[in-house]
Amino acid sequence: MSKNNVSFSWAFKEFIWPRRKVVSFGLFLIIIRSLSGLVLPYASKSLIDDIIPSKDMDGLILLLIIVCSALLFQSISSFSLTRILSVEAQHLISILRAKVQKKLLTLPVSFFDNNKSGALVSRVMTDVEGVRNLVGTGLVQLIGGTITAIISLIILIEINAQMTLFVLVPVIIFALIALKAFGYIRPIFRARGKINAEVTGRLTETLNGIRVIKGFNAEKQELKVFEKGVDDLFQNVKKSLTATAFITSSSTFLLGLASAGIMGMGGYFIMNDSMTYGEFVSFTLFLGFMIAPIVQMSNIGSQLTEAFAGLDRTQELMGLTEENDPDIRKVLLNKIEGNISFKNISFSYDDKTSVLHDVSFESPTGSVTALVGSSGSGKSTIAGLATAFLNPNSGEVLIDGIDLSTVDLQSFRSQLGVVLQDDFLYEGTIRENILFPRPDATEKELQQAVHGAYVNEFTDRFEKGIDTLIGERGVKLSGGQRQRISIARALLAQPKIVILDEATSNLDTQSESFIQKSLGLLMQNRTTFVIAHRLSTIQKADQILVIEDGGIVERGKHEELIAAKGRYHELYTYQTRM
Repeated sequence: MSKNNVSFSWAFKEFIWPRRKVVSFGLFLIIIRSLSGLVLPYASKSLIDDIIPSKDMDGLILLLIIVCSALLFQSISSFSLTRILSVEAQHLISILRAKVQKKLLTLPVSFFDNNKSGALVSRVMTDVEGVRNLVGTGLVQLIGGTITAIISLIILIEINAQMTLFVLVPVIIFALIALKAFGYIRPIFRARGKINAEVTGRLTETLNGIRVIKGFNAEKQELKVFEKGVDDLFQNVKKSLTATAFITSSSTFLLGLASAGIMGMGGYFIMNDSMTYGEFVSFTLFLGFMIAPIVQMSNIGSQLTEAFAGLDRTQELMGLTEENDPDIRKVLLNKIEGNISFKNISFSYDDKTSVLHDVSFESPTGSVTALVGSSGSGKSTIAGLATAFLNPNSGEVLIDGIDLSTVDLQSFRSQLGVVLQDDFLYEGTIRENILFPRPDATEKELQQAVHGAYVNEFTDRFEKGIDTLIGERGVKLSGGQRQRISIARALLAQPKIVILDEATSNLDTQSESFIQKSLGLLMQNRTTFVIAHRLSTIQKADQILVIEDGGIVERGKHEELIAAKGRYHELYTYQTRM
């Protein structure tokens, strides 16, 4: 299997073989349906050559019973085929979507930083849909159609070998054209998946940022970007439509030529008494049974090509390295103390531009470490390394003396709490958002978190209290209210390590007062990292690290750093003057 194209053998082993019983039953049904369909052309010959000339009424009744029974079998098998295989195909799509979503959640944060969320949604929801043509009626119809065509071909040779040979020439030419076209179409379908994901991603971003777009009167600009995306999609679809139209028109022309030739040859043979009227009618009908599956195969072939293009992208995603690699991260942490050490850490995002270089410090259990410095100095990168969202290029992050790069992430992050400046809230109720880290928490534990974060201070004013719906990303709440819900969520998680990233920025004085109190409770007896622009909020920190240009330029307590009159003193003096 190449890097970009999944093979049929892989798809067979992955999707078809595990469902061999259902697929085999579908194959059995399509053979029944095909054989039932062959009764009519056989009956036509008997009707024209034997029953009508001899005026055999009993024979006619028996023939009608046989034909009607065959039609009934054909209808029942056709319904059962669609019902069973289509349901199984949709079941497979749901399983595959869940697998892709599960895989996505195992990927590192850096992957999501480099990919649009809307594009990833498209890969989960759209790329896997083509698999229905493998397990659904598509593949079975392809096999069943092949069987029908072969049986019809044998009967046609038996009726008249010369006419059959004449027909096979345009059919073979058409088959070669179709194969060439499918090879051309597959990359187009693959590119379509990528373009579709990009367009979906941009649309998702537009809808999420609607306030910013309207605030800057940027509707025309957004529309221009989206129009370019949908035009790229249109150009791609136009390419594939051209190819499929060429296949269809080729089949119409070549198979039409075959039909015209059959008319001429059939007329000649009948006039020379080497072929009966019944044989000619029967040949014509059987010819239809041979050609129809071939034409149908071109449509199914197009569907299967699209399916494989989607599977190419799905397989590419499924092959990405997981964040919590079980071969490397073997150490399970039970209950951690919370000692964190950075030993000679260096880090860069692209292996070129250094973000951190040779950073070393200790954060003992229960201590508060504040990170201050200019924007882009490396503060958030240090927090990212402490949460294992990022991995250092060199050096070690130690948790209770254990190298964090060897630790099972689930066992570590179950003891971690994170409160961000723009913390994410789900559309739903306040209760559901607070219970997010521990859905099985008791009502008492929930209420302790609610009161600890002063969430009740504003929910008591709501008619439905903590069961109030907050809208997408919590748009119905103020920044301070959203932040308190985030802190309540962290309190409920009962972490040993807490990361606070700009948790008090951009808040009014009253909100900040409540949040400072709730943060005080959250930080109690927990190892805490605080990233703060407001230096007034970190004066009680056990140690303050001043980060500039990816290194620690100063460290100490507030009073020590003020007395040193260095970079911290400069930042603090500047802020207090404002």
